[in-house]
Amino acid sequence: MLRRKKIWRRILYIFGGFLLLLIAAIIYVVAVSGVNSPELKEEDSLHLQRTEVSKGFYTLENNWFRKSRNGLYELYVEGNPSERGVFNGKLTKELVVRQEDHFSEQISKMVPSNAYRGFLKYFIGWFNRDLDKNVTEEYKQEIYGISQSASDKYQYLGSNYQRILNYHAAHDIGHALQNLALVGCTSFGTWGARSKDSTLIIGRNFDFYVGDKFAEDKIVEFQNPSMGYKFMTITWGGFIGAVSGMNEKGLAVTINAAKTKMPSGSATPVSLVTREILQYAKNIAEAVAIAKKRKMFVSESFLVASAEDNKAVLIEKTPTDLDVYDPHNNYIVCTNHFQSRGLVNSKENIQQLNESASAYRYERLMELLKANGENTVQKTISILRDQKGLKNTDIGMGNEKAINQLIAHHSVVFEPKKLLVWVSTAPWQLGEYVAYDLKKVFALGGMKQDQEISEASLTIAADPFLASAGYKNFEIFRAFKQRIADGGQVSTDSLLASNPEYYNSYILAGDYLFKKNQLLKAVAVYKAGLTKEIATRKEAQHITDQIKICIRKLAK
Repeated sequence: MLRRKKIWRRILYIFGGFLLLLIAAIIYVVAVSGVNSPELKEEDSLHLQRTEVSKGFYTLENNWFRKSRNGLYELYVEGNPSERGVFNGKLTKELVVRQEDHFSEQISKMVPSNAYRGFLKYFIGWFNRDLDKNVTEEYKQEIYGISQSASDKYQYLGSNYQRILNYHAAHDIGHALQNLALVGCTSFGTWGARSKDSTLIIGRNFDFYVGDKFAEDKIVEFQNPSMGYKFMTITWGGFIGAVSGMNEKGLAVTINAAKTKMPSGSATPVSLVTREILQYAKNIAEAVAIAKKRKMFVSESFLVASAEDNKAVLIEKTPTDLDVYDPHNNYIVCTNHFQSRGLVNSKENIQQLNESASAYRYERLMELLKANGENTVQKTISILRDQKGLKNTDIGMGNEKAINQLIAHHSVVFEPKKLLVWVSTAPWQLGEYVAYDLKKVFALGGMKQDQEISEASLTIAADPFLASAGYKNFEIFRAFKQRIADGGQVSTDSLLASNPEYYNSYILAGDYLFKKNQLLKAVAVYKAGLTKEIATRKEAQHITDQIKICIRKLAK
């Protein structure tokens, strides 16, 4: 009896010690993860209110916000950092709130456990403990200004400023945590003899997926800052960073994620480095100088195209190194691996080439560029919409090995010399590509009457695939996929018939049958999946492992 009491006492001591350590850890995390809000330098702007001049068209001093007939939101802001943030937030306040709702909803789907989401909250707080120290005062002012329009219902996650600041690192954190956000962005460019009129043309798909709703409210923003160059970017509510954009000097920048090590803490978010390049660089040399002076905590490729230099290069940057890839040719191709001499043979890059869809997509892009001859904007868009595999094989709809994976937040084409940009409309890159002339748009600062600001004569028509049976089948496939995610019942035969060449159809069906203990049928489905073009080694391994588990269970 006495011995049993001693054992229980020891267990209680151990448990109590563990509990104290846990409480201490939580207190430490909460303490270090607190972020102090900056003092707004221009508080007068906080008291200004937007005016709805006509339905859906808002103005605030010289700034304006509208929704185009094509479904794209369009925003013009000017002024000093705090003014730009406040004006942006007040004009787009419904989108700021809605985007946070969509983001939160998608995180809840991805991480259904309240306890684990609570842990992630503190982990991200700890991870981002020094984030504000790695963001310039200018951008902190702008973020603070926009955060004044954020919803108060997420205060349990942090102050409005802290949350909006952290969202700027969402791409980086997801990328770092097992490369969760490392999806298949694709970008390329042609110039000289590779382009029909020798002009520089850049195309890019931004495949950052945080649910369908997140991509519904794209904003084409035109910014006239008090310091630096005027620029445009494709963005969303509450976000001041840049992932795709071009400035008034004809410098265009896009970013593609690369394989990265797990970092120990935050640095400057990639999107804010991109934004700084857009705002302050007029050529490649200045873009490289800006990238060099910023510490990042993930690996990224910046495709920088310059009208002044009449070419494009890749600035390839990791948390510890930077190299520049100049193709010394009249075209450039970028997927999700490094190509520069200094980084191409890194351990992470070799793993990326061997295990991901990046190398395959790169080869497909090269194949299309060679087949298309002299490039044009229309041909660039056709490439960005391509769903086929190598040698035009059918690899299913939504495959990460395809250039068009049918998940893009946006797709965009730049002509830097002409200051023209084409932005895709929903769904993904299948809708019209709407053209903007930066010279004309920036002349509309202070616009007081609603009007279309795009160049209607330059619009590129929607993809015929939208009206096809294939698109309807893809919608059916997505509905099946969502039903499975929601725990519903599906016909696996109908699921497979909706997207028969896509390996993921077989993973979904096989996993569904496995959970239903229909092991013989699951094995047959998994084996059929192995005959398809599988995007990653990890997914192929999952199928192989599941077959082995099924066979073991059947043998008992």
